[in-house]
Amino acid sequence: MPTAAVGSDHGRGGLNSLRLLIADDNEYVRIALRLLLMKRRDWDICEDAANGREAISKVSELSPDVVLLDVVMPVMNGFEAAKEIRRIAPATKLVFISMYDVPAIAGVVGADAFVSKALLPWELFATIDRVMGQSQQLPS
Repeated sequence: MPTAAVGSDHGRGGLNSLRLLIADDNEYVRIALRLLLMKRRDWDICEDAANGREAISKVSELSPDVVLLDVVMPVMNGFEAAKEIRRIAPATKLVFISMYDVPAIAGVVGADAFVSKALLPWELFATIDRVMGQSQQLPS
């Protein structure tokens, strides 16, 4: 089932809404994240991607404010994608999401934050709000 059909909300938040891109190889994770993030009326999930290369393409095309980026994905992993996204869209905030404990590595490749998938419902909103209010990256 294509994710665009699941709760597509292009333009839902208006001009001042925060635009998010979800990049995860697991379709069910993408759907769950979309449903979770849709609870924030001031956020617009502009699109999602199934791998790092697709995420880079969509960042270039859509200019999201925040990319939620899984670490382990086929074709191109999240770390490689983050380096390229940082190069082509330096103002875009990168939030790694993973089942693995990688916050130190995430900082090295230029991520603004890391959220464990085990803690997503409790920490994701606060983390996105925090990275949008700060200009510093994680310490390396």
